[in-house]
Amino acid sequence: MALPKDNRTVLIIGGGLAVVAAVAAALVFSGGRDRPTEAPPASQGGLTIDLAEAPSLEPARELRCFVDGQFVGLATLADCAQRNGVATSALDVGLDATGALAAAPTAAFAPPPELPAEPTVTVTPADEGASPAESNRPAPAASATACLRHTGSEWRSIGNGMSLGACVQALYAGTCVRPGEAQYGRWGDTTLRLVPRRVEQSNDNNRFRTLAQQDRNCQFPELS
Repeated sequence: MALPKDNRTVLIIGGGLAVVAAVAAALVFSGGRDRPTEAPPASQGGLTIDLAEAPSLEPARELRCFVDGQFVGLATLADCAQRNGVATSALDVGLDATGALAAAPTAAFAPPPELPAEPTVTVTPADEGASPAESNRPAPAASATACLRHTGSEWRSIGNGMSLGACVQALYAGTCVRPGEAQYGRWGDTTLRLVPRRVEQSNDNNRFRTLAQQDRNCQFPELS
């Protein structure tokens, strides 16, 4: 039986609206599937909580506390600082090897190593028969500033003639350490130390100060 003209019009319009709705829904769902999902910080490795964020931690939250390089149990940040005899700002906070939140004094597991032996300089005696002009020639320039890495048992050369920033990049770019850990290097007479979130420098191998901050990708934007 033929449908009235008005009913056919209604069916055509309704079918068209249904098609438009189906297309719109498909676009919405496909857009959600195509969007890349960023991995959570914990799965990307490295530290996920910065020392600067430590004061905002809940006061009652407990972390794995390390004293003198030894795990002493769970404690709040304030209690852990008290056990170490330091302020909370002197603790590095982040994920330890077990993946749990931990706090430890800076470089608690890795004290500064002994300094490398000074290179031996051989002085050639002046030729008694040399002319005054030859005797007054300037001595050869000292070797360019050396960049060294401490491997845990010895110092190894990375290169010579680098700037301080280039030496830091060569030693530590792409490397992060966990709370309490440290890696050491040398640039000329300056000791370098990589600790969580930053690299430090010292002129006496004892008192360290911050040289550059490290981002979550274990890079040093300040030195780029």
